[in-house]
Amino acid sequence: MAKILVLAGDGIGPEVMGETVKILQFVNGQEKLGLEFENALVGGCSYDAHGKPLTDETLRLAKAADAVMLGAVGGPKWEELDYSVRPERALLALRSELELFANLRPAKVYPALVDASSLKREIIEGIDIMVLRELTGDIYFGKPKGVEKLPDGQERGFNTMVYTTHEIERIAKLAFEIARGRQKKVTSIDKANVLETTELWRKVVTQLGKKYPDVELKHMYVDNCAMQLVRYPKQFDVIVTGNLFGDILSDEAAMLTGSIGMLPSASLAASKKGMYEPIHGSAPDIAGKGVANPIATILSAAMMLDLTFGKKAPAQKIEAAVEKVLGAGLRTADIAKPGEAKVSTQQAGEAILSELKKVY
Repeated sequence: MAKILVLAGDGIGPEVMGETVKILQFVNGQEKLGLEFENALVGGCSYDAHGKPLTDETLRLAKAADAVMLGAVGGPKWEELDYSVRPERALLALRSELELFANLRPAKVYPALVDASSLKREIIEGIDIMVLRELTGDIYFGKPKGVEKLPDGQERGFNTMVYTTHEIERIAKLAFEIARGRQKKVTSIDKANVLETTELWRKVVTQLGKKYPDVELKHMYVDNCAMQLVRYPKQFDVIVTGNLFGDILSDEAAMLTGSIGMLPSASLAASKKGMYEPIHGSAPDIAGKGVANPIATILSAAMMLDLTFGKKAPAQKIEAAVEKVLGAGLRTADIAKPGEAKVSTQQAGEAILSELKKVY
């Protein structure tokens, strides 16, 4: 048996997760995967129920599970809370406690959605980028950090950007290995001209790259990468970078595709255990309306079957079903052009499930 902890979370999380679990349960029955599902609270809903965004019990369940499926957390309701108990702290704690050091975010444009992007068709048609973000180091976790009062009455905020050789080697190794199964190109992103931390990053990645002579390695400053993603995104195959830069660049790469409601992500430990989630947020403005796009969460489930459980065939069937319904014109509100018919969250999930039933 393989245990999956389902953390639907806040906002549209329960809606998109509901459709995803239906699909996983169907595939589980057809493929005899032996998946078992358990549910728990995380984020704002956990704070409302227990006074903390991540309880000890939920963390215990996450550690005991083989994989975690996460919906979304947060929203304006909890923005006034102390920083230490905001919903987003649960994500950082899960990443740290589960040792999820690598965040994989594919940015792929489906042929049926080329015109959904805000960029010209010739710029984004055919892009297929994997952004690999280091997840447990950098300025988000470095110490010292905090806000202190100065003698003159002002306040001073400070964070520490820090990486060790081991942390850099670990994420870079994964980038080179992933690239070997793709176009064999790695672009490492840093700011080595002004930040000593990323000067070390470039040095370590360069040394490691010598062990992968079949993979082309390029280095690029983060500001140039941000520009190049908009100017000529097809030059990229695998992008590897630190936590802060990766946080920003992965969202930029996502928007090349037309909607962050379309894109999945995986956060992996060295053991292949992972947490899988859509890259979009909780979207509280549309929560409960049944209009959210479930595709990113469904594709995250496909990544889970492939990367954690080694079940590539059913993962590919889910991805193919998504591509078919998009090709047939199915559009949720976030990817619909003016005048196009829109389907609900449930209708989108049912259409993908119907396509899957045709191949089983």
